[in-house]
Amino acid sequence: MSFLLRPRNLYVALTYLLLSCVPYVAPLFGQPLSHPGQVAGIELLAWLGVWGVFKRPAYFHWLLLPAFLALPVELYLYAFYGQGISTHHLGIIAETSPAEAMEFLGSKVWLLIGVFVGMLAWFVTSWIAAWRTRDLDWADVSRPVVLGVLAVVAVVFAYGLKYGVAPPPLAGAGPAAASVRLVKASDSVEAASEETAAPRPSSIPRPASLPPLAHWMKLPFDLDTFAHSWPFGLAARGVDFYKERVYLADLNRRSANFRFHAHLAEPNDDPQVIVMVIGESSRYDRWSLNGYDRDTNPLLSQEPNVVPLRDVITSVSATRLSVPVIISRKPATQSLKDGFSEKSFLTAFKEAGYKTFWLSNQISFGKFDTPVSVFAKEADVVDFLNLGGFTDNSNYDEILFGPLKHAVADPAPKKLIVLHTLGSHWNYSHRYPKQFDKWLPSLYGIDKPVYTDIRIKDKLNNSYDSSILYTDWFLDHVIGTLKEADRPAAMLYVADHGQTLYDNSCRLAFHGHNTQYEFHVPAFAWYSDAYAARFPDKVTQLRRHRKAKLATENIFHTLLDLGDVRYPDERLAWSFVNAAFKQHKRYVDSYGWTDYDNAAIKGDCHEVIAKGKPLPRD
Repeated sequence: MSFLLRPRNLYVALTYLLLSCVPYVAPLFGQPLSHPGQVAGIELLAWLGVWGVFKRPAYFHWLLLPAFLALPVELYLYAFYGQGISTHHLGIIAETSPAEAMEFLGSKVWLLIGVFVGMLAWFVTSWIAAWRTRDLDWADVSRPVVLGVLAVVAVVFAYGLKYGVAPPPLAGAGPAAASVRLVKASDSVEAASEETAAPRPSSIPRPASLPPLAHWMKLPFDLDTFAHSWPFGLAARGVDFYKERVYLADLNRRSANFRFHAHLAEPNDDPQVIVMVIGESSRYDRWSLNGYDRDTNPLLSQEPNVVPLRDVITSVSATRLSVPVIISRKPATQSLKDGFSEKSFLTAFKEAGYKTFWLSNQISFGKFDTPVSVFAKEADVVDFLNLGGFTDNSNYDEILFGPLKHAVADPAPKKLIVLHTLGSHWNYSHRYPKQFDKWLPSLYGIDKPVYTDIRIKDKLNNSYDSSILYTDWFLDHVIGTLKEADRPAAMLYVADHGQTLYDNSCRLAFHGHNTQYEFHVPAFAWYSDAYAARFPDKVTQLRRHRKAKLATENIFHTLLDLGDVRYPDERLAWSFVNAAFKQHKRYVDSYGWTDYDNAAIKGDCHEVIAKGKPLPRD
């Protein structure tokens, strides 16, 4: 093995060793590494397999280019978010415009470019070293033997995935008892599946299936462990991302004919306007309406018909995952999975005779439909007003005022209007004009500030509060527009998620963490006097439940109830403007699905930690 000490060979070997060690950096960032021995074993098998197939490192080295480019991203995510690249992160990358990426990275964009140039240099030089040496060629008789063994392992693994693995035999029981147990387990699974599956005609024969893999043949690893290995485990994550996109596209096709069969509780053509405002990155405790000592809501606090909702949580702190839960019946515990088999409240309102509008200051960007835009396209009128700029006046939320005024003036008697705002999206100082830059020093006028730099904590927080002040002005203007219309109108506002802002000694900022600051979101309802006169019971229930424990899952049901829209399988118990309202369990994505109301809030970061064992993520 002395040939490994030759410079070229050593360089190639160390390169591959370093790539393989990436999973083991997790503990350095305070994150556990599950099954380290299994990860090492899988990586060894993967290296043997690819080396055996290609014979020379120089031939398979190009397959490693994605790993070289992904390495800085993986380390960054571990450092700031405590996790590696996932399907969700790949979705964010696919749906993020270059302009937004530049704004997020700030001046660090040049550092990032330098890092990627360095990674490319490492990739090219290691390939040159692999090309110029023949010492690492695998050409002896052991190669076909190892490939044969690996082929058997692959077949066994694939068989187990396809047909399942038999349960272990009962202790002290013979083969007959084990066989009986297997039959019973199979029967119970079949019975359970038949309880939830659609009934099948008895004339259709059951498809033939091979028996499950014998338990003693079960391999000591699974696909999830492989996905967390490096570098070849990245391929599994890419495949998952591709499957998610195919799944999302398939759901869009299948939901095309979905119907709520919605209708008005009492058919009429009386004028009515319902407005849903989706906020962005807004934090509950930074609203003076909720008790903050800075007066960030001077206008809303003067509105007598504004009803603050004191205890609303969002299930996950990411726009692309949280908004679908707000606008559809998608359960919180499915929010990490792209797509949903139903349509949103837009379609329900349309079925009941409303004209629907989706007016957005968010970006509609990317090759694929995003989990939000697929719902937005259900509206009769769809208008994405932010074309990609993040530093000029076009991205202020007031750009929605004109389209809102036209929508309110539309001759249709009943209208649902959704306003999707940029709110307090980073960079906070770009979310408001100069006259709202109230708390100083701020980030206003600073070119490409870096949110990960804790030295800007004060400026960052001051600019954040100023963005809330601007949101207050924006929302008050929306209410003013509805008042001018002089017709029954109601509005709901809820933020998609909050922000962590270097609170106390916490060294976290932005979102994507497991903190109370990101799960507890501001929300309120407003109604016109004419609406209160038409629906006094709804207003009474709204005020009665203003302190109830709510979740963004309640918004869909409540908005339809505000519009007096009914449908066959409605859940009025989830509407907080209804006398039938009942609280339900509120789950948040914190190390699994944690019951928010049975969790401890720990540390200066206010991390949400389950008192029991969280439900596993799907």
